[in-house]
Amino acid sequence: MSATADQPTTKVPRPRPPRRLGLSGKLLLLTIPLVMIAEVLIYVPAIANFWMNRLNDRLAAANTAALVLDAAPLGMVPDSLARQILRSIQARAVAIKMGQQRRLLASADLPAAIDHDIDMREMTVWSAITGSFEMMLESGHEVIRVIGPASGDAQFIEVVTDEQPLRQAMFRFSRNLVVVSLIIAVLTAALVYLALHFLFVRPMRRLTASLVGFHEDPESSARIIVPSQRGDEIGVAERELSDMQRDLVSMLHQKSRLAALGLAVSKINHDLRNLLASAQLISDQMASVPDPRVQRFAPKLMRSLERAIAFCQSTLSYGRVQEAAPDRRMMSVEPIVAEVRETAGLASDASITWITAIERGLAVDADPDQLFRVLLNLVRNAAQALESNPNSDRPMQIRVSGRREGAVAILEVSDTGPGVPQKARDHLFEAFQTSGRPGGSGLGLAIAAELVRAHGGNIQLVEGTIGATFRIVIPDRPVELLSIRNERARA
Repeated sequence: MSATADQPTTKVPRPRPPRRLGLSGKLLLLTIPLVMIAEVLIYVPAIANFWMNRLNDRLAAANTAALVLDAAPLGMVPDSLARQILRSIQARAVAIKMGQQRRLLASADLPAAIDHDIDMREMTVWSAITGSFEMMLESGHEVIRVIGPASGDAQFIEVVTDEQPLRQAMFRFSRNLVVVSLIIAVLTAALVYLALHFLFVRPMRRLTASLVGFHEDPESSARIIVPSQRGDEIGVAERELSDMQRDLVSMLHQKSRLAALGLAVSKINHDLRNLLASAQLISDQMASVPDPRVQRFAPKLMRSLERAIAFCQSTLSYGRVQEAAPDRRMMSVEPIVAEVRETAGLASDASITWITAIERGLAVDADPDQLFRVLLNLVRNAAQALESNPNSDRPMQIRVSGRREGAVAILEVSDTGPGVPQKARDHLFEAFQTSGRPGGSGLGLAIAAELVRAHGGNIQLVEGTIGATFRIVIPDRPVELLSIRNERARA
């Protein structure tokens, strides 16, 4: 462990990205053109309708004037009265057609030529729109002739009038319409903007601020967002974000504890190895003592010390969340189970009955030391479960069984204890997630599961059994099976 490992690491803040247009600004920029498009869609038919109404008003006035002019005796109307009538209807001439005859009822200052003819009898929506805009885009003092249906027996009536007064009226109408529309558009855009701002932008800003704050200090519970009572998608996002942040805070706290544990273990690793090495030298000297009992237990003591030294050597690799790759080979299970029983102190414990149901000659493709660690953890958990429940009416038993199913070896460790509580089963194989038994560290099952997964197998709690039963499934390596088949084929 380097000396710099104890020094706190300084978190370098990330440079903030350049300030860009926010969601509110984008919403405003989107609202303005949409409102303007709506204004255009309103203005175009409105100005066309205004243009058609003005032309129809001229025709209606011309029909009224035609009745007056036609009622005069022998059609004799003084020029002064005819001019007065034409000024009242803003026309230069009025004519009607009856049968095959076109009759000029009154005229004043007729131009040499007519610039445009507008027939209201054949007017369509598109022609009204194009005609109104063509008149507004023109300039000068053009004269137009408006043709429309006539009253009485006449076939149609014609009105010759100046275009400029009509154009000026259209401009006044456009100005008034634009002013009113802009006021309505501003009010509508403001209401839409405020509604969207309070309904969507503010909650999104709140979510964004929570994410940024949580990123700055992910281990602080104060940075967890408090979800609102909204039932829509934003409310769901707030609740899911809150749950995710709580899970991350809990996970980071757990990782911090693991890091602190790894640091503490690595610090004592050197001294512990020295002590174990000294004990190993003493055990070597004891092996030369001729006492039969010493000769019997000295090899077991030496193997235990060698295994403890190997565990110390692998401490740093476990601190890196990485166990050593298993050194697998076909090995007999019975000697490992017997050694586990002696190491756990159950060989001389008469209060707990030890039952072995290993299939004769059962071999498993595994690392002997790692399989020993897996079984030892499970057996110690079983013994602690039985010792924590001494008043049970059931006999205290630990059963280790093993069998082979094709290319898979199955080992089971079961006990007659109180079993695993339901609330502890979801996180049973996670570090520091104890089964609720006092004195447990919560690492035994996590280590066992990690070692079994390294062999390509799995470990699980068997449901519906008395006490607790853990099943270990370790498959043989496919490479080994292939070589065995090749050898059999060659034989």
